[in-house]
Amino acid sequence: MGELESIRVFLAVAAQQSFAGAARQLGMTPASVTRTIAALEARLGVQLLVRTTRQVSLTSAGAIYAARAAPLADGLTEAANETREAQGIISGPLRISAPLSLGVKILPTVLSQFAALHPQTHLDVSLSDGFVDIVDEDFDLAIRISGPPNDKSTIWRKICKVPRVLVATPEYLRARGTPKHPEELADHTCLGYRDDLRDEVWHLCSGKRRLSHKAQGHISTNNGDLLAGLVLKGEGIALLPRFIIEDDLAAGRMTPVLPDWTAAEIWLTLYYPPYEQLPLRVATFSEFFEAHVGKIGLPGDG
Repeated sequence: MGELESIRVFLAVAAQQSFAGAARQLGMTPASVTRTIAALEARLGVQLLVRTTRQVSLTSAGAIYAARAAPLADGLTEAANETREAQGIISGPLRISAPLSLGVKILPTVLSQFAALHPQTHLDVSLSDGFVDIVDEDFDLAIRISGPPNDKSTIWRKICKVPRVLVATPEYLRARGTPKHPEELADHTCLGYRDDLRDEVWHLCSGKRRLSHKAQGHISTNNGDLLAGLVLKGEGIALLPRFIIEDDLAAGRMTPVLPDWTAAEIWLTLYYPPYEQLPLRVATFSEFFEAHVGKIGLPGDG
């Protein structure tokens, strides 16, 4: 193994404070990591790491070496990436945050096709329905379904509207009655999407009429698939993105409620750290995602 690769292994061990953790991160065996560090220490003639039963820590010499070596390793990696990008080749890691429901239903096709076209990239996808701090958590971009952004420090790119529908099961409506006006929702169990400990408020409109209803049923959650499952169990009415429930609507397992009233718009968006210019791999994935998302999901858009 070359010296640069040895340095990267050493830096991974230092960051993880574990030979096994570094091995998992690098796709190596723990034995290979141990041999690499031993060879590096032998070449330098100093001990870089102290191994205990609980963790691995830097010696004073190791701390000095890590402080000097990390910027050099990062610089060489950046230089290699910039050289590839100059030739139109994208490579390296691409860290993406996405909502759970969209990630499960929409992303497999997108990621598979993108990986086939760009085999030198490594796609690292984290699924979470909550907003993430993409700067602090070191994401290259995030996919979100939401209303207008509040965070002015990030860059937002609207992709398309995400239609939502108030739904319940036919059995629930037969038992509890079908509401004809939003004011009648007060007599029903309304299952809310609960985010950041705030109850969901359904902002509904029909022509010039505007009404709001706070969904305060006996169950709330921060995941659309779970809400859909609760609706199918007859637990109440929920406001859900159509792409999650399209099959249930088509099969008659769910039925629209208050079809003459529409919910406030939400959008499928991409957002980024405050780049001066999008890195090529980020821009390439963004364009690929935008071009393909309408073909593979989000029924009812447009």
